[in-house]
Amino acid sequence: MSDNIVIQNEEIISVGELNNSAKYLLENAFNNVSVIGEISRFTRHSSGHIYFTLKDKDGAINCAMWKSQNMKLNFSPKDGDQCILKGQVSIYAPSGNYQLIVKSIEPAGSGNLMQKFEALRKKLDEEGLFNSTKKLKIPTCPKHIGIITSASTAAFQDIISTIKRRAPSAQISLSNATVQGDDAHVTIIKALNRIINFNECNPNNKIDVVILTRGGGSVEDLWCFNNEELAREIFSFPIPTISGVGHEIDFTICDFVSDIRVPTPTASAELVTEFNYQLDEKLKNITLKLYENALGKVDSLKQIINLNRSKLKNPIALLREKSQRLDIIDLRLHQKHKDLMLSKLNIVKDLDTRLNRRSPMTKLIMLQEKVKSLYKNLDRSIKEKLRTDQSILEKLGKNIQILSPLSILDRGYAIIVNNKGIALKSSKETTKGEKLNARLSKGTIDVEVKNVNS
Repeated sequence: MSDNIVIQNEEIISVGELNNSAKYLLENAFNNVSVIGEISRFTRHSSGHIYFTLKDKDGAINCAMWKSQNMKLNFSPKDGDQCILKGQVSIYAPSGNYQLIVKSIEPAGSGNLMQKFEALRKKLDEEGLFNSTKKLKIPTCPKHIGIITSASTAAFQDIISTIKRRAPSAQISLSNATVQGDDAHVTIIKALNRIINFNECNPNNKIDVVILTRGGGSVEDLWCFNNEELAREIFSFPIPTISGVGHEIDFTICDFVSDIRVPTPTASAELVTEFNYQLDEKLKNITLKLYENALGKVDSLKQIINLNRSKLKNPIALLREKSQRLDIIDLRLHQKHKDLMLSKLNIVKDLDTRLNRRSPMTKLIMLQEKVKSLYKNLDRSIKEKLRTDQSILEKLGKNIQILSPLSILDRGYAIIVNNKGIALKSSKETTKGEKLNARLSKGTIDVEVKNVNS
């Protein structure tokens, strides 16, 4: 009976209040716990949050990791992975479900690896292998780029495509190596030695810079780049070396001993091609400016040509003017000839009159002969005068034809003007590289001075 009796002075709370109270107690009691187990039922929500179950042979717990935290992961967890989780135990109040709010995830065993990493990093740092003063300078514009990685990796393909796009003239050589596994560091050391031997055998085609690279992965995947023997080989390597291992959040011992570290494989390719890329961009800008300037110059020359064309006298009008002058001269010659004939006829008439007055036959005959002689001389003189004047007229006509600009241009000549529209008379009036305009009988052409001979 006592189980059915409700004591009126006991506090009654709601389910939500109970869950919130339990939530408060759990979060304060288990604020920062580390739990090891196997991931299962891994789900990434569209919101970016991830949800999964952490289990072992004795139990299981629901887990949630918010987007702001899982974006910091340096690997991709999946079902079956044995991991160490750090977080806070809580209760989802609306349902009362017990869960772990995860702050970080590490593959099981990575903690020991990180201790080894820090110990080796400290040792090599104390020996001076990370000293910046001992770093080799990366060449500004390498002609021959060596790459140490596996030919099958996506990182290698990314580097190849980036270099070909940004510096197509650069030569690329691959020294193949295994970049994951227990013996990977041995293959990398052999790849370094192959490059040294190549340079010794090819003094005229030496590799200028070496990129050591691979894509991202877990601590275990990248562990071969934390090998002490490999680190010492890279430190003593005589060729500038770039480390492009993993992603931006990944760090290895090779990053510290290399001459420079970049966050990604693609970034290493961008680094060695930066000068070529910037030069290409500058050339494109210069080409564009030259094109724009050329268009402006063409427009300016067109304006000058049109202006000069308006100033030049039309050759046809000039010929018509000369022809009219010839007609006037011809009329004047005919008039002079007529006047001269009249004058001579008047003389003859006068003589005839005088002869008639004197009537001596002898004198008359003599005078007649004299008149005939004078007439012949006059006729010869007139014909000679006409031939001379005709010759002068023909020469004037030829000179007019020769002086015509169109006639000169029809014979294969051209009028050369500079960018100021001034016609050139001597090679001394131009310079090498100057752009000129040539006016032909039909059309114009733009020319560039290649050489000047005085």
